[in-house]
Amino acid sequence: MYLPPQFACRDLSVARDIARSHPLAQLVSVDDEGLPFVTPLPLHWVEEGPHGVLLGHVAKPNPHARFLRDRPRARVVFQGPQAYMSPRVYADLQRVPTWSYLALHLTVEARFIDAFDDKDRLLKHLIHDHDPAYDPQWRSLPEDYQHKMVNGIHAFELHITDWQCKVKLNQHRPESHAAMLTAYEAGNENERALAAWMRRLGLGESN
Repeated sequence: MYLPPQFACRDLSVARDIARSHPLAQLVSVDDEGLPFVTPLPLHWVEEGPHGVLLGHVAKPNPHARFLRDRPRARVVFQGPQAYMSPRVYADLQRVPTWSYLALHLTVEARFIDAFDDKDRLLKHLIHDHDPAYDPQWRSLPEDYQHKMVNGIHAFELHITDWQCKVKLNQHRPESHAAMLTAYEAGNENERALAAWMRRLGLGESN
C-alpha cells in the first residue's frame, strides 16, 4: 500500500493489536485468471516465528483453498478503525478534509492443516477468541458430527513473511491534534476508537 513515512508504523505490537481487535481479515490470492480473489474470514494471530502466524479456514467448496495450494504466497488485510477528519480541526482555514484510519497488510505463506486433531486445535483458538462459552457445547457434540463438520473445512496456517502497518492520524500536523482528539472523543464508535489510538500514541494530549 501507499505508505508515506509519517504514517508508517514498525511496532509489531501495534500490528498485532489491530489484527486482534478487528479480526475479520481479507485474504487476497490470485485466481486462475490472474485476478485478485478475496475471502473475508476471521483469523487468529499466534506469536510464532519472526513475525507471527495466522490461523484460519475456509469452507470446502471455496475455491480459495485451491488457489492457495497452487500459489501459497498471499496477502492478508486487516482494517482498523476509520473515520472522516474535518478541516475544522485546523486554525488555518485553507485546509481540506481527509480520512483517518489504521490498516495492516501482511504478506503470508500458506501451509495447510489436514489432520483432525490439528484442525480441532485451530478451531479451539477461534472459539476462544469469539465465543468461549460455546466450547463445552462443541465438545459435547457427537464425535461423528464433529468429524463431519471439521471435514467440511480447509484449515491453514498463514506464516507472516513481511508486513506493512499504516497509522494515519495526522501525525505530521501536531497543531491539529488537540482539536482532533476532542472531536473524535465526542463521536461515534469508530471515532472514539481513533481517539483511543491517539492517546496511546501520545497525540493531542499535551498540545
